[in-house]
Amino acid sequence: MTRLLLVEDDANLCYIIRGGLEDMIGGYEIQTAADGEEGLRIWKTWKPDVIVSDIEMPVMDGYEMVRRIRETDERTPILFTSGRVSPKDVVKGYELGVNNYIKKPFLPEELHAHVTALLRLTQGRQAEAHETLFPIGRLYTFNADRSTLLKADGEAETLTVREADLLRLLCENKGRVVRREVILSHLWNTEDDYFASRSLDVFVSRLRKLLAADESVQLKTVKGVGLQLVG
Repeated sequence: MTRLLLVEDDANLCYIIRGGLEDMIGGYEIQTAADGEEGLRIWKTWKPDVIVSDIEMPVMDGYEMVRRIRETDERTPILFTSGRVSPKDVVKGYELGVNNYIKKPFLPEELHAHVTALLRLTQGRQAEAHETLFPIGRLYTFNADRSTLLKADGEAETLTVREADLLRLLCENKGRVVRREVILSHLWNTEDDYFASRSLDVFVSRLRKLLAADESVQLKTVKGVGLQLVG
């Protein structure tokens, strides 16, 4: 179970996000704080696995809280949430040691995807001796353990959990058609077939955009059958 510290001064948003995360499979153990000062106190005594924090808060803002945490703790992943994220804000956060941003408003499921990808990226799978890498075309390497798509020029794209799981399934069967029903049964634990099918189409579109720079790579839809990764 992931120990998550949620630092948020909006009580209603805090309640919604906490309830949504705690209902998820695998679960979260969550502590909440209404400002950066309270967040610091909880971080020191509780030692969370990940911190999710607003930026603009009374008493102590997110920037100052992160600055103090990073004086002694460089490892705990920190994700900022904000309704207004300018390039200046983003640069300041990264300079202080924030790992990623998510823009408000967002759903608990979106936050869960970001947190899971961030934990995979920063912690990896320490129990494994080697990372699982899949070359894709001429330009890409997919690091399945870190949910990261790497380009030959060094650029890296962190995928959501479902994007990474879908790409891994396709990479493991590269050149072969993976039946649509197999993908849905692997990645969607739901009885709403229509919702799952439409969601799959969204993720396929997203992966196609991520792989578009390499013309040798194709993510084909075989009508009435399934999907095929070529390249």
